[in-house]
Amino acid sequence: MTEIILHISSGKGPDECCWVVAKLAQAFTREGAEQGITCDVLDAGEALPASLLLSVSGEAAPAFVRERIGTIQWVGDSPFRPLHKRRNWFVGVALAPSPENVPDLRDGEIAFSTMRASGPGGQHVNKTDSAVRAVHRPTGLVVTAQEQRSQHANRKLAKLKLALMLEERRLETGALARRDQWSAQQGLERGNPVRTYSRTGFKLKVGK
Repeated sequence: MTEIILHISSGKGPDECCWVVAKLAQAFTREGAEQGITCDVLDAGEALPASLLLSVSGEAAPAFVRERIGTIQWVGDSPFRPLHKRRNWFVGVALAPSPENVPDLRDGEIAFSTMRASGPGGQHVNKTDSAVRAVHRPTGLVVTAQEQRSQHANRKLAKLKLALMLEERRLETGALARRDQWSAQQGLERGNPVRTYSRTGFKLKVGK
């Protein structure tokens, strides 16, 4: 079965954009179910996530993903500031980097340790040392992963989180000269969304 990991990001936008990130993952999950595609949030934990990773799996996953990569627009009133005049909010969707393709990420430079998971997450939480902490020694970057049910899955997720952080770090320091899928996360193209949703129900707008 084909699995593709998407990175949905607010592009450093305000709380409204973070809210859209969470709602968009729900919308993709609903749309995927209608097409026989499974969408799972890998790193849920915050009500207003600046970004999140979404696993998309199924035979039709590649086509599903192609239609959603780029800038996504949501049209609606701010759920936090009722008097705010802005009604157009934008988030970015890109392919998450494959850890194997990130040159700065080497297994020998990652220190993994296990710990007991805490917080929401199901009956397995606080019963086994399934959570994983990963430290990238050269940069000092630290991530934790406890959202998955097994230590192996959390180790894989932690490595993916490190890959994402390293790619974003390279962009921010100007290590990448050309625009690519990751630059879209830092500077969203607001004039050309690939999909537009509206109102709190996140209904897809079709046509102009």
